[in-house]
Amino acid sequence: MFKKLLAFLAAMTVAVAFAAVDVNKATPAELDSIKGIGPAISGRILDERKKGNFKSWEDLIERVKGLGVGNAAKLSAEGLTVGGAGFKGAAAAPAKADVKADAKPAAAPAKADAKPQAKADAAKAAASAPKK
Repeated sequence: MFKKLLAFLAAMTVAVAFAAVDVNKATPAELDSIKGIGPAISGRILDERKKGNFKSWEDLIERVKGLGVGNAAKLSAEGLTVGGAGFKGAAAAPAKADVKADAKPAAAPAKADAKPQAKADAAKAAASAPKK
């Protein structure tokens, strides 16, 4: 019986440790308990919350300086919620990274092609220039 009670208490402790923390109801200590939120971010969250509750993750990201889509996804994974909802835009961060990664290789060949063209234009101009 004692082992069952001990196991139950251990399970409840683990469940409480992973409980969601709602940004609109959390105390400073609860916000600080989320990995990725320190005293500075929790202070900004509390300052903005004084102006009114956060309506959505987008509202939170817009109003709290230092939070972006990537941070929102990480904080949501750590248990932070807005109005009981987790962040759903986590796929947006990798999509931006893919676009940037695709843009860099496309720019490199354009530069490489520009040099031979510039040399050809210079040679053409030199050949057509009047000789003294």
